[in-house]
Amino acid sequence: MNRWVIPDGYIPPFSSGELESHESICVLNTNDTDAQLLINVYFEDRNPIEGITVLVPAKRTQHIRTSGLRSGTDSIPKGVPYAAEVISDIPVFVQYSRLDSTQPANALMSVMAFPVPDGL
Repeated sequence: MNRWVIPDGYIPPFSSGELESHESICVLNTNDTDAQLLINVYFEDRNPIEGITVLVPAKRTQHIRTSGLRSGTDSIPKGVPYAAEVISDIPVFVQYSRLDSTQPANALMSVMAFPVPDGL
């Protein structure tokens, strides 16, 4: 099992201009086999959204918009802080990006996620 944690998530509640504010979990699978991801989302003041599954095909990349993550009828609300846990059955590369277009001067933040050591 391979695991990454993204502690700072926040989908801005509005956008200005043509670009929509959003966040993405970007995954690169360089393996010869598909990667099965499990994503769990945690909040400060509500129950988590657990068990979201995503398939990243072999030798492909997938840009997963967090606003589109669903488990049944549950989804991540805009304007609410959250954290995410990404679990993969095989090693992959995980990057996290946020585009904030709430002001005319857009802001883009992107960081590489590193695997969490066993036992944490």
